[in-house]
Formats: sequence, structure tokens, C-alpha cells
Amino acid sequence: MDLKPKQLPALESRHLDPHAYPSGVAFLDGQYVPMSEAKISVLDWGFLHSDATYDTVHVWNGAFFRLDLHIERFFGGLERLRMSIPFDRAGVTEILHNCVALSGHRSAYVEMLCTRGASPTFSRDPRDAINRFMAFAVPFGSVANSEQLARGLHVSISQRVRIPPASIDPAVKNYHWLDLVRGLYDAYDNNAETALLLDFNGNVAEGPGFNVFAVKDGRLATPATGVLPGITRRSVFDICTEAGLVAEALDVSVDALLRADEVFITSTAGGIMPVTKIDGTDIANGKVGPITLRLKDAYWAKHDDPDWSMPVVYP
Repeated sequence: MDLKPKQLPALESRHLDPHAYPSGVAFLDGQYVPMSEAKISVLDWGFLHSDATYDTVHVWNGAFFRLDLHIERFFGGLERLRMSIPFDRAGVTEILHNCVALSGHRSAYVEMLCTRGASPTFSRDPRDAINRFMAFAVPFGSVANSEQLARGLHVSISQRVRIPPASIDPAVKNYHWLDLVRGLYDAYDNNAETALLLDFNGNVAEGPGFNVFAVKDGRLATPATGVLPGITRRSVFDICTEAGLVAEALDVSVDALLRADEVFITSTAGGIMPVTKIDGTDIANGKVGPITLRLKDAYWAKHDDPDWSMPVVYP
């Protein structure tokens, strides 16, 4: 056995990141920096344990959409996870505005997040960690591309069970996505474009970053259990109230979804997006339905409503 000391590699003074990132601006530790400079420690509990909460809002044509609702949900998550940040709601709003204005993006995907942070002594007690707030703005991206929006998404129903609400409160946005990512790969294996997961009772739950609605005989239904109460989901309820349409949150079985007249999904990243095929089978006639189109048009029209939007002040 050779016991001779070997030459150790050099200890670099800083990390050189070879990866590429989208254009944008991030805020952390009181600084606004390019996205390529936004970093967290490998000891952060957000990275090590997915111990974090976040929220995302979009900017469209230079204005935030329903920012107040996203801010409220974010602060609700902080409270439930016993996290604290040195900013109130107005402070976070200002930081998000600054990220967008400095980025120059007129259409943007904007995220606010808080991790448990890291303990200076690597303590295993989460109370010793210093919570860390961050935010960023990057170009807007949709769950569905333009072709999929025009002809409707092709979705597969995965047998993966979404994390039950008794384990993780779905009202707190979190990064526990392994069930969703595995569901995505199930969908790809079935030549579909995205996935829907089931709840613990075998009913339809949600997909990676989106809620789902079924339309039958002019009435809308969306899963009530084990799902994030999405802001776009709420917008559908609000628009339906104005339009005189009935929308309910209740159990949606796989069979009910397959027999629907129309199906669509909802997300901040894309709005109202039609689904025309599930597990290789057409929904109704395989075309984007009239109620879906009506709601989609109304949703985007709401972006010009001052009660639903907040302009960004650009330099």
C-alpha cells in the first residue's frame, strides 16, 4: 500500500459557474444582482430539505396581475412554516417591482421565496437557522406553448398520489415536487405533454404547477382536496360569478374528467389552457371548447382591469 502523500487539488478562492441562466434580476441579502449571480449556500435548508415556501406572480404588458393575492398567500405560508423576513407586504411589493423594472421585462415570471436558511454551526435545530428571503424576475414562460394553446394539451393521468394534505398543507406553496416530476416522466413515457396526479382517494388532484377544471353540461368542477388553491383557479371562480356560470370545488373522479365536455388547466404560468386529449383519448370532439375559450378571453381581458393589475414603473 502506497502511503506517500499525494498532491492535493488547489483550493479555489471562489466558485466559477459554467452554467447559463435566463436574463433577469434577483434580490438577495439587500442586493439586486443579475440572475447568474444569485446563489444560496449548499448548507441552506431550502436546498438540503426543501424547507422553503414561495409564490409566483406574472407581469403582462408591463403590469403585475393580482399581485395582492400572491403577496397574501406568500405571507400566509411564512406564518404556517414559522418563518420570518425583514420586510412587510409593502416592502416585498417594492422589491418585486424593482426586480422587474431593473430587468426591463414587460412580460415576466416573478418569484418571491423564503428558505429556512442555514445555521452558522450546522445545527440540526431549524430554530437556529437564519431565514433567507429572495426574489427574482425572468422572462415569462408558459406551461403550454403556442401550438398546445391552439389545439389543446395532451395530458396523461399518472397513478402517482399527490402528497396528502395531512402531511403537507397544500395552501403553502412548496418545493416538494418529486411526485409531480415522476408524474411528468410517466406522461412523457405515454407520449403526453404533462401529467395529472391523483389524490389519496383516487380522484383527480392537480398537475405540476397547475389546477384542472372539467366542464359538463355548462357547469364547472375542480378538485377540492389535496390541491393548491391557485390564484388563477380563484380567478376562474371570480370570472364565472361575473359571467353567470356555475363553478364548484368538489371531488372529480377520473371517469368524470374523461367524460367531460371540456377540460382545461390553470396556472400563473400560462393562464387558462385547454386540454383536448387525456391518456390518448379525445375529450368530447377533441376540439377546444366554447366555455374554455370564453373564460380564456375573459381572463386575459382582466389584465387591463385596474382592480386586477398593478403597473410597473420602469426607468
